[in-house]
Amino acid sequence: MTEENKYIDQLIQEKGATKKSLIPILQAIQKEYNYLPEEVLRLVAEKSEISLAEIIGVASFYSQFRLQPVGEHIIKVCVGTACHVKGAGQVYDAFRRELKLAEGQETEESGKYTLEQVACLGCCTLAPVVQIDETTYGHVASDQVGQVIADFESIKGAKKSNKARKADGSEIQGEIRIGLGSCCVASGSKEIQEEVQHVVNDSGLRVSLKHVGCVGMCHQVPLVEVVPNEGEPTLYAKVKPEDVKNIVESHFQAPGYFTRLKNKLFHAVEEIQTDRNWDGIERYEISMREKPVASFLGKQVPIATEYRGIINPLDINEYLSRGGFSAVKKVLNKMAPEEVIREVKDSGIRGRGGAGFPTGLKWELVKKQEDPEKYIICNGDEGDPGAFMDRMLLESYPYRVIEGMIIAAYAVGIHQGYFYIRAEYPLAVKRIREALKICKAKNYLGENILGSGFDLELQIYEGAGAFVCGEESALIASIEGNRGFPRMRPPFPAESGLWGKPTLVNNTETLAQISFILREGAEGFSKIGSGKSTGTKVFALAGKVARGGLIEVPMGITIKQVIEEIGGGIANGRKFKAVQIGGPSGGCIPAEHSNTPIDYESLGEMGAMMGSGGLVVLDDTDCMVDIARYFLSFTQEESCGKCTFCRVGTKRMLDILDGIVSGKGKKGDIEELEHLAEWTKKGSLCGLGKTAPNPVLSTLKHFRDEYEAHINGTCPTGKCAELITYSVNDDCIGCTKCVQKCPVDAIPFTPHEKHTIDTELCIKCDACRAACPVDAIDVK
Repeated sequence: MTEENKYIDQLIQEKGATKKSLIPILQAIQKEYNYLPEEVLRLVAEKSEISLAEIIGVASFYSQFRLQPVGEHIIKVCVGTACHVKGAGQVYDAFRRELKLAEGQETEESGKYTLEQVACLGCCTLAPVVQIDETTYGHVASDQVGQVIADFESIKGAKKSNKARKADGSEIQGEIRIGLGSCCVASGSKEIQEEVQHVVNDSGLRVSLKHVGCVGMCHQVPLVEVVPNEGEPTLYAKVKPEDVKNIVESHFQAPGYFTRLKNKLFHAVEEIQTDRNWDGIERYEISMREKPVASFLGKQVPIATEYRGIINPLDINEYLSRGGFSAVKKVLNKMAPEEVIREVKDSGIRGRGGAGFPTGLKWELVKKQEDPEKYIICNGDEGDPGAFMDRMLLESYPYRVIEGMIIAAYAVGIHQGYFYIRAEYPLAVKRIREALKICKAKNYLGENILGSGFDLELQIYEGAGAFVCGEESALIASIEGNRGFPRMRPPFPAESGLWGKPTLVNNTETLAQISFILREGAEGFSKIGSGKSTGTKVFALAGKVARGGLIEVPMGITIKQVIEEIGGGIANGRKFKAVQIGGPSGGCIPAEHSNTPIDYESLGEMGAMMGSGGLVVLDDTDCMVDIARYFLSFTQEESCGKCTFCRVGTKRMLDILDGIVSGKGKKGDIEELEHLAEWTKKGSLCGLGKTAPNPVLSTLKHFRDEYEAHINGTCPTGKCAELITYSVNDDCIGCTKCVQKCPVDAIPFTPHEKHTIDTELCIKCDACRAACPVDAIDVK
């Protein structure tokens, strides 16, 4: 234990030995050992002011921490909303079969791989998503899990050179922008980046290479935009490494006769000059500003996402050249704090992370507190399965969020603050950390900011994986080093928050819109949107929609406009059934109400809520009872357990739903669900419990017939495994493709004959139906 002693001594010296440093200490230990060894935790207890019971209590509360040894590599299967509706459960089961895991077993016998489910990996448009260590795989089918493991094995330990020769910077011919947001990286943009560097260097082109953040078109990643000095830019989607050479050389001419001749001959031999031969690539002509022709971007109004796909997330000089920090300069040099708050109130902006409390009013409440010690917190926890707005904003626009925090802190008299970011968002943490360093060096943070006399220090606190910590009082408890229990209110955090001091907590998106309000004026913001819902809202558009991604739309736009005009309608020619808005706290709105405006009041009337901005589209193959059960199982698991109504109410509702989807439903279950839901809403302490019944109540309201069908023993959409049977119809051509995909040999090998399915062996994994080329598999 000598080495452990030294390690813990150093760790405590670096992070402190008090309760508020506990979670960072546990995060460091898990990173070192891959789990939390009990003997190491005992050392922490001995060398700090924290008891072992308190340490175990905190470690067992947060999902990030593991108290048991794990394998050499962690396979994480995302079971967020978008992944769930696209078959993540079947993918998870397929991994269990591939790794030969017994019931309750998570790590295979060899100790090489540990399999776990995670609520959301933030790459919803790539659903189903699987992550092995730092490698992310998108659109994984249940019959591909063996290939995923084989691919990971092939790249494991391989060292990719990140050293690239720089092209001559003189006489720049243009710019090539490469998207490096999470979805882009997961889809292979790093390989695209390396290939662009290779082509540019080998061709001797004088082209500037630029990394940009999220463009929002996550359904088309990887993205490459070519911006020549003359002519319009062109955005290429779904780019493969082998496409890069022809894309680059079709826009930029290599210097020298012999180089150009070589390139011309290459094109002639390969015959890939024309767009129609670039399989999978789509081109979008767009303007230098924000008025693109492409329909996905055309209906949007970028405020939080201004200059998307154009600016390098960490290039502060570029941010400054496009108006960055001009709002801070205006505020610090020309406006009193009261004037700033008045401007925010006049804009009508409401909190973008939940129920929509007026932002200016919250600022005013904190400003009125006379305590000289106050705190500001950027809530970037974003625990909703199916939501990735905060992740993309933090990754792509770190300076914009920081600018909003500086303005807010100045307005209410705060000199110290935190970014609370999910530890599962490593790229967001990395970029915010780097941006804070750069801002400090440029005197946008620290003492006497820009000579104004105003001081502000900001630091990062990584969340440890608890959905309830999205609620501000639970988040505050987490920073204090405690389990994330919500607190009784009043007092509200504005009066007594972090360490009992007045605390301003704002969502990431709210802060990202503040600089626009102060730069353009309250009227410029308030004229966007409708009624009491002014400005824009960022959504994570995912699910069964043709074009998913990060979108920013004016308040008041209808659900139908978002799905049809931005999302391109329902994928694969299916029928639109419903949309789930607001995540586990929201509700399902059916297709017949698709003209509902997206604003706080209209969504509330429909039994949904804005929430943080998850927008998951469902088609006619989705079972609404299964969807309600999915969300309730999430909130039940994430319940902190502090109050009886939430702890017991959600568990009892889930038991009833489990019975209904497994064919054990009975008369009176629906009425009991409604009774429990109403009391859970009334009696729960925090927003998690009060809104947990929303998915159940909204689906009961609009899809009651599906509940009744389940109680009568049938699942109309064929989703609930215990209520369905697989069979082969007369369209079967005897191709044996289903036989080859069946993991349990439930389909006999009978080439050129109609196949049959042994229902006793069938595990209902759906692999046969997905493989059948003639739709000969029936599910009833």
